[in-house]
Amino acid sequence: MPIWDDLLSDKDQKAFDKANMGRETISIGERPALLIIDMSYGFVDSEYRLGSSEAGYPTVNNIKELIPFVRQKGFPIIYTTGFSEEYEAGNGRWKGGVPKVEREIEIVADLKPEPEDIVLQKRRPSGFFGTNLVDMLIYHQVDSLIVTGMSTSGCVRATVVDAFSYNYKVLVPQECVGDRSSLSHKVSLLDIHMKYGDVISLEHLKNKLL
Repeated sequence: MPIWDDLLSDKDQKAFDKANMGRETISIGERPALLIIDMSYGFVDSEYRLGSSEAGYPTVNNIKELIPFVRQKGFPIIYTTGFSEEYEAGNGRWKGGVPKVEREIEIVADLKPEPEDIVLQKRRPSGFFGTNLVDMLIYHQVDSLIVTGMSTSGCVRATVVDAFSYNYKVLVPQECVGDRSSLSHKVSLLDIHMKYGDVISLEHLKNKLL
């Protein structure tokens, strides 16, 4: 049963069915890339203002389980993390503010990038906005994206929408994304699955990568 089923009324479900939305339609592609969005201590660990250990560390463990399946195929792995700068205009209008200490943007140790991995810094929710992510995907001849990370309703969703807008196939393993709000998490996965990509189980994805 999809994680969002308890939120849907019969009327909602009929509307999606009428629009032919929500069916799994996307193959993994010939050359996927794994995007790991903002798995830094500032989001993963409750010690920090924006962090949620309850959502973050299970997400860490699930992404860690997925990574070897991607590495053994030789597919690219791309991380994003945030940063702050001196000028408020550069930092933007985040309601939650921006990272104040270096450790907030440090990727958690269990997901430490390997030398061959790509790490991009970004100022805004989407991994595409203001970064050279598209250049990297073109260089690696990527045709589909596996999007993981935090938070589901923020940077993950924004990245998925931009990936869709660039005509990439998008897959989101639901155990590999997390959010400080369970409601936002469910609603965002619902929106992604109905409109922009396929939300599938981690086990299903691993089988696709075998």
